[in-house]
Amino acid sequence: MDIVEMIGNRILHLCREKNMSINKLSKKSGVSNTAINGILNQRTNNPRILTIKRICDGFDMTIKEFFDVKEFRKYM
Repeated sequence: MDIVEMIGNRILHLCREKNMSINKLSKKSGVSNTAINGILNQRTNNPRILTIKRICDGFDMTIKEFFDVKEFRKYM
């Protein structure tokens, strides 16, 4: 599994955990549905850190909290 797929999986997991749709995440974060879906469907090969930060803001979490899970630890 590559990093972009892991980021997409993390976004989906957090949406389920917080009972949030992609549309609601888009509105809260200011990141377009197209951009979020690009990450989820791996059409975006290299999501910008600003995009990830805004998505984290939509989840009311820090970038550190977003990446501080088992799947990402081997890259830290």
